[in-house]
Amino acid sequence: MKAAGGDVKGGRQRRAQKRYGNVKRCLDAAAALGALLALFPVFLFAAAGISLSSEGPILFRAERMGKGGVPFIMYKFRTMEEGTRTEKGRRKKEAGAEGAGRKETGHGGRITSADDPRVFPFGGFLRKAKIDELPQLVNILKGDMAVIGPRPEDVSIVKAHYTRRQMHTLDVLPGLAAPGSLFLYTHGEALLKGSHAEQAYIERLLPVKLEMDLYYVRHASLRYDAGLILRTMAVIAARMCGVKRFGYPAEYRVVRGCQEKKRQTPEDIQAYACRKRCQGDKTG
Repeated sequence: MKAAGGDVKGGRQRRAQKRYGNVKRCLDAAAALGALLALFPVFLFAAAGISLSSEGPILFRAERMGKGGVPFIMYKFRTMEEGTRTEKGRRKKEAGAEGAGRKETGHGGRITSADDPRVFPFGGFLRKAKIDELPQLVNILKGDMAVIGPRPEDVSIVKAHYTRRQMHTLDVLPGLAAPGSLFLYTHGEALLKGSHAEQAYIERLLPVKLEMDLYYVRHASLRYDAGLILRTMAVIAARMCGVKRFGYPAEYRVVRGCQEKKRQTPEDIQAYACRKRCQGDKTG
């Protein structure tokens, strides 16, 4: 009887998940199409600004890991210099560092640091306002992404650093926003500075981000998605108005098992990330 009851309960859960996925897909497609039409002037503004600010294409295409471990091409507005101008900027900064008695290894990894010299000024504005992510509305229409879901990661980072448990973040479509991306937007930049941003991201931030996204995957619902959309919009608006300090997302506090008002330092985050990596190595 107990086994039969479990089968019935499991069947109901699967049907509920299927309904949720179908409804979410319809809402995502409608929202993406509506946003593309409504934000068309913003697209023109971004394209014109990029053309006037930097030589090169308007869009940046990057291979990212999608649902089920299937790679796809993700679109963004280009915010970084390309080719010769990038190399000149890097050499100029390195020359300045040597003149001041410092040694830098330069930038150029898969992760963009907060002070990356490759980002041109108008591109920095696009990144801060998250306008650079708007072309991913096309990815949503194509079915590669959703409005809410774990942010798509670089394919090589997934293959090299994800544990078996963390691979479950690929059970759903990647999205424009998720608890982990909110955390990175409000708290991650403090750790992503200098020429070792990629190492800091992989060792300190990625395990925490993935834990928060796993929480989302386990509790995904239309209500949860709507709340994340509102939270993301509020955080972006606050950042654009000059707010620099934010509380930790609820998912972070749940994952950490700490009280709502307790604040952690970057050192706490690093220690937590190290513990999660060790656990992942043992179980993955």
